[in-house]
Amino acid sequence: MHTSIQPAIFLGHGSPMNAIEENQFTAAWEELGRKFPKPKAILAISAHWMTANVAVTAMSEPRTIHDFGGFPPALFATNYPAPGSPELAQRIVQLLGPLHVHQDYTWGLDHGTWSVLIKMYPEADIPIVQLSLNLHENTEFHFHLGKQLASLRDEGVMILASGNIVHNLRRLESHNQGFDWAQRFDTHIHDAILREDFAAVTNYTQFGQDAQLSVPTVEHYLPLLYVLGAKREGDQISIINKELVMGSISMTSVVIDHQA
Repeated sequence: MHTSIQPAIFLGHGSPMNAIEENQFTAAWEELGRKFPKPKAILAISAHWMTANVAVTAMSEPRTIHDFGGFPPALFATNYPAPGSPELAQRIVQLLGPLHVHQDYTWGLDHGTWSVLIKMYPEADIPIVQLSLNLHENTEFHFHLGKQLASLRDEGVMILASGNIVHNLRRLESHNQGFDWAQRFDTHIHDAILREDFAAVTNYTQFGQDAQLSVPTVEHYLPLLYVLGAKREGDQISIINKELVMGSISMTSVVIDHQA
Protein backbone atom coordinates (compact mmCIF):
# COMPACT_ATOMS: atom_id res chain seq x y z
CA MET A 1 0.00 0.00 0.00
CA HIS A 2 1.35 3.37 -1.00
CA THR A 3 1.48 6.31 1.36
CA SER A 4 1.32 9.95 0.36
CA ILE A 5 5.13 9.97 0.10
CA GLN A 6 5.91 10.41 -3.58
CA PRO A 7 8.34 8.18 -5.47
CA ALA A 8 11.63 9.10 -7.11
CA ILE A 9 11.82 7.72 -10.64
CA PHE A 10 14.51 7.55 -13.30
CA LEU A 11 13.23 6.78 -16.79
CA GLY A 12 15.34 5.71 -19.74
CA HIS A 13 13.61 7.93 -22.30
CA GLY A 14 15.15 6.76 -25.58
CA SER A 15 13.84 8.26 -28.81
CA PRO A 16 11.59 11.35 -28.76
CA MET A 17 9.24 9.30 -30.96
CA ASN A 18 8.13 7.47 -27.82
CA ALA A 19 6.01 10.55 -27.13
CA ILE A 20 3.68 9.73 -30.03
CA GLU A 21 4.16 5.95 -30.32
CA GLU A 22 2.85 3.06 -28.27
CA ASN A 23 5.27 0.32 -27.25
CA GLN A 24 6.31 -1.74 -24.23
CA PHE A 25 8.29 1.15 -22.78
CA THR A 26 5.53 3.72 -23.03
CA ALA A 27 3.06 1.17 -21.62
CA ALA A 28 5.28 0.91 -18.53
CA TRP A 29 5.33 4.72 -18.22
CA GLU A 30 1.53 4.81 -18.46
CA GLU A 31 1.33 2.18 -15.72
CA LEU A 32 3.51 4.32 -13.42
CA GLY A 33 1.05 7.18 -13.87
CA ARG A 34 -1.76 4.89 -12.68
CA LYS A 35 0.21 3.20 -9.89
CA PHE A 36 1.04 6.12 -7.63
CA PRO A 37 -1.14 8.76 -5.99
CA LYS A 38 -1.27 11.81 -8.22
CA PRO A 39 1.52 14.19 -7.16
CA LYS A 40 0.88 17.82 -6.23
CA ALA A 41 3.83 18.77 -8.44
CA ILE A 42 6.77 17.20 -10.26
CA LEU A 43 10.44 18.08 -10.11
CA ALA A 44 11.95 16.96 -13.41
CA ILE A 45 15.66 16.50 -14.08
CA SER A 46 16.32 16.00 -17.79
CA ALA A 47 19.45 15.08 -19.71
CA HIS A 48 18.61 17.87 -22.15
CA TRP A 49 19.06 20.96 -19.99
CA MET A 50 22.78 21.48 -19.45
CA THR A 51 24.09 24.65 -17.86
CA ALA A 52 27.22 26.12 -16.30
CA ASN A 53 25.37 26.63 -13.01
CA VAL A 54 22.34 25.15 -11.26
CA ALA A 55 19.09 26.57 -12.58
CA VAL A 56 15.42 25.91 -11.99
CA THR A 57 12.47 26.89 -14.17
CA ALA A 58 10.46 29.52 -12.29
CA MET A 59 7.81 30.54 -14.82
CA SER A 60 4.11 29.79 -14.36
CA GLU A 61 3.58 28.63 -17.97
CA PRO A 62 6.61 26.73 -19.28
CA ARG A 63 6.78 26.29 -23.04
CA THR A 64 7.09 22.89 -24.75
CA ILE A 65 10.58 22.72 -26.25
CA HIS A 66 11.10 20.66 -29.41
CA ASP A 67 14.83 20.22 -28.97
CA PHE A 68 15.50 17.68 -31.72
CA GLY A 69 15.64 17.45 -35.49
CA GLY A 70 14.82 15.05 -38.29
CA PHE A 71 11.55 13.75 -36.86
CA PRO A 72 8.01 13.78 -38.35
CA PRO A 73 5.85 16.93 -38.20
CA ALA A 74 3.48 15.17 -35.78
CA LEU A 75 6.18 15.20 -33.12
CA PHE A 76 6.89 18.91 -33.59
CA ALA A 77 3.15 19.58 -33.37
CA THR A 78 2.91 17.84 -30.00
CA ASN A 79 2.59 20.14 -27.00
CA TYR A 80 2.51 19.44 -23.28
CA PRO A 81 0.91 22.52 -21.70
CA ALA A 82 1.48 21.66 -18.04
CA PRO A 83 1.70 24.61 -15.65
CA GLY A 84 4.88 25.61 -13.86
CA SER A 85 5.22 26.30 -10.16
CA PRO A 86 7.10 29.40 -9.02
CA GLU A 87 6.40 28.23 -5.45
CA LEU A 88 8.17 24.90 -5.98
CA ALA A 89 11.04 26.70 -7.70
CA GLN A 90 11.43 28.87 -4.61
CA ARG A 91 11.29 25.79 -2.35
CA ILE A 92 14.11 24.21 -4.36
CA VAL A 93 16.20 27.37 -4.03
CA GLN A 94 15.65 27.12 -0.28
CA LEU A 95 16.52 23.41 -0.04
CA LEU A 96 19.72 23.75 -2.05
CA GLY A 97 21.02 26.80 -0.20
CA PRO A 98 23.62 28.11 0.36
CA LEU A 99 24.31 26.90 -3.20
CA HIS A 100 23.16 29.61 -5.60
CA VAL A 101 20.29 28.41 -7.79
CA HIS A 102 19.38 30.61 -10.75
CA GLN A 103 15.65 31.06 -11.29
CA ASP A 104 15.13 30.73 -15.03
CA TYR A 105 12.30 32.24 -17.06
CA THR A 106 13.38 31.25 -20.59
CA TRP A 107 13.75 27.45 -20.74
CA GLY A 108 10.57 25.37 -20.31
CA LEU A 109 9.95 21.64 -20.66
CA ASP A 110 12.37 19.87 -22.99
CA HIS A 111 11.66 16.50 -24.59
CA GLY A 112 13.50 14.61 -21.85
CA THR A 113 10.66 15.72 -19.59
CA TRP A 114 7.55 15.99 -21.71
CA SER A 115 8.09 12.89 -23.89
CA VAL A 116 7.70 10.67 -20.81
CA LEU A 117 5.18 12.75 -18.87
CA ILE A 118 2.82 12.87 -21.84
CA LYS A 119 2.41 9.12 -21.28
CA MET A 120 2.34 9.15 -17.47
CA TYR A 121 0.02 12.16 -17.12
CA PRO A 122 -1.53 12.95 -20.53
CA GLU A 123 -3.88 15.55 -19.01
CA ALA A 124 -0.84 17.84 -18.45
CA ASP A 125 -2.49 19.23 -15.31
CA ILE A 126 0.32 18.72 -12.77
CA PRO A 127 2.70 21.65 -12.15
CA ILE A 128 6.24 20.89 -13.31
CA VAL A 129 9.57 22.49 -12.47
CA GLN A 130 12.80 21.51 -14.24
CA LEU A 131 16.23 21.50 -12.62
CA SER A 132 19.26 21.89 -14.87
CA LEU A 133 22.46 19.83 -14.93
CA ASN A 134 25.58 21.79 -14.02
CA LEU A 135 28.13 20.05 -16.23
CA HIS A 136 31.05 21.70 -14.43
CA GLU A 137 30.45 19.55 -11.35
CA ASN A 138 31.38 15.91 -10.65
CA THR A 139 29.06 12.96 -10.14
CA GLU A 140 29.15 13.22 -6.34
CA PHE A 141 27.79 16.78 -6.59
CA HIS A 142 24.71 15.58 -8.50
CA PHE A 143 24.13 12.66 -6.13
CA HIS A 144 24.34 15.04 -3.17
CA LEU A 145 21.77 17.41 -4.71
CA GLY A 146 19.41 14.44 -4.91
CA LYS A 147 19.87 13.92 -1.17
CA GLN A 148 19.11 17.56 -0.48
CA LEU A 149 15.94 17.39 -2.57
CA ALA A 150 14.65 14.10 -1.11
CA SER A 151 12.37 15.81 1.42
CA LEU A 152 10.23 17.13 -1.45
CA ARG A 153 8.80 13.61 -1.66
CA ASP A 154 7.16 14.20 1.75
CA GLU A 155 5.55 17.35 0.37
CA GLY A 156 3.68 15.61 -2.45
CA VAL A 157 6.35 16.26 -5.09
CA MET A 158 7.41 13.45 -7.40
CA ILE A 159 11.08 13.49 -8.40
CA LEU A 160 11.29 12.39 -12.03
CA ALA A 161 14.64 12.12 -13.79
CA SER A 162 15.03 11.27 -17.45
CA GLY A 163 18.10 10.12 -19.38
CA ASN A 164 19.73 6.82 -20.37
CA ILE A 165 22.26 4.67 -18.53
CA VAL A 166 23.77 3.71 -21.89
CA HIS A 167 23.61 6.46 -24.52
CA ASN A 168 26.00 6.38 -27.47
CA LEU A 169 24.42 7.91 -30.56
CA ARG A 170 27.53 7.30 -32.68
CA ARG A 171 27.14 3.55 -32.30
CA LEU A 172 23.42 3.25 -33.07
CA GLU A 173 22.57 0.15 -35.08
CA SER A 174 19.06 -0.87 -36.13
CA HIS A 175 17.77 -4.24 -34.92
CA ASN A 176 20.72 -4.61 -32.54
CA GLN A 177 19.55 -5.66 -29.07
CA GLY A 178 22.67 -4.39 -27.38
CA PHE A 179 26.40 -4.45 -28.02
CA ASP A 180 28.30 -6.66 -25.57
CA TRP A 181 29.89 -3.62 -23.89
CA ALA A 182 26.49 -1.95 -23.54
CA GLN A 183 24.93 -5.07 -22.04
CA ARG A 184 27.78 -5.46 -19.58
CA PHE A 185 27.72 -1.83 -18.43
CA ASP A 186 23.93 -1.74 -18.11
CA THR A 187 24.07 -4.91 -15.99
CA HIS A 188 26.91 -3.56 -13.82
CA ILE A 189 24.86 -0.47 -13.02
CA HIS A 190 21.62 -2.43 -12.62
CA ASP A 191 23.25 -4.80 -10.13
CA ALA A 192 24.95 -1.98 -8.19
CA ILE A 193 21.62 -0.14 -7.86
CA LEU A 194 19.81 -3.20 -6.53
CA ARG A 195 22.51 -3.88 -3.93
CA GLU A 196 22.45 -0.16 -3.09
CA ASP A 197 26.10 0.30 -3.92
CA PHE A 198 25.56 3.87 -5.05
CA ALA A 199 29.28 4.63 -4.77
CA ALA A 200 29.83 2.21 -7.68
CA VAL A 201 27.13 3.96 -9.71
CA THR A 202 28.66 7.37 -8.98
CA ASN A 203 32.16 6.09 -9.73
CA TYR A 204 31.02 4.44 -12.97
CA THR A 205 34.33 5.03 -14.76
CA GLN A 206 35.71 2.06 -12.80
CA PHE A 207 34.05 -0.11 -15.45
CA GLY A 208 36.73 0.93 -17.92
CA GLN A 209 36.14 0.80 -21.66
CA ASP A 210 32.57 -0.43 -21.20
CA ALA A 211 31.88 2.81 -19.32
CA GLN A 212 33.69 4.96 -21.89
CA LEU A 213 31.59 3.51 -24.71
CA SER A 214 28.32 3.56 -22.74
CA VAL A 215 28.73 7.07 -21.32
CA PRO A 216 30.76 8.99 -23.93
CA THR A 217 29.21 12.19 -22.55
CA VAL A 218 27.81 12.40 -19.06
CA GLU A 219 24.53 14.30 -19.45
CA HIS A 220 22.27 11.26 -20.00
CA TYR A 221 23.78 9.44 -17.03
CA LEU A 222 23.68 12.21 -14.42
CA PRO A 223 19.88 12.34 -13.92
CA LEU A 224 20.01 8.81 -12.48
CA LEU A 225 22.17 10.07 -9.61
CA TYR A 226 19.49 12.49 -8.39
CA VAL A 227 17.02 9.66 -7.99
CA LEU A 228 19.51 7.44 -6.17
CA GLY A 229 20.40 10.37 -3.92
CA ALA A 230 16.71 10.80 -3.08
CA LYS A 231 16.41 7.23 -1.75
CA ARG A 232 15.85 6.96 1.98
CA GLU A 233 15.43 4.34 4.69
CA GLY A 234 12.34 2.24 4.10
CA ASP A 235 12.30 2.76 0.33
CA GLN A 236 12.11 -0.12 -2.10
CA ILE A 237 14.00 -0.11 -5.41
CA SER A 238 12.59 -1.76 -8.51
CA ILE A 239 13.85 -1.87 -12.09
CA ILE A 240 11.59 -1.69 -15.13
CA ASN A 241 12.21 -1.63 -18.90
CA LYS A 242 15.61 -3.33 -18.62
CA GLU A 243 16.36 -3.54 -22.30
CA LEU A 244 18.71 -2.08 -24.87
CA VAL A 245 17.54 -0.72 -28.21
CA MET A 246 19.45 0.26 -31.34
CA GLY A 247 22.57 -1.39 -29.92
CA SER A 248 23.65 1.45 -27.66
CA ILE A 249 20.61 2.94 -25.88
CA SER A 250 19.51 1.53 -22.53
CA MET A 251 15.86 1.92 -21.56
CA THR A 252 16.57 0.61 -18.04
CA SER A 253 14.56 2.59 -15.49
CA VAL A 254 14.57 2.82 -11.70
CA VAL A 255 11.58 3.30 -9.40
CA ILE A 256 12.18 4.17 -5.74
CA ASP A 257 8.99 3.90 -3.73
CA HIS A 258 8.39 4.30 0.01
CA GLN A 259 6.97 1.17 1.62
CA ALA A 260 4.70 1.84 4.57
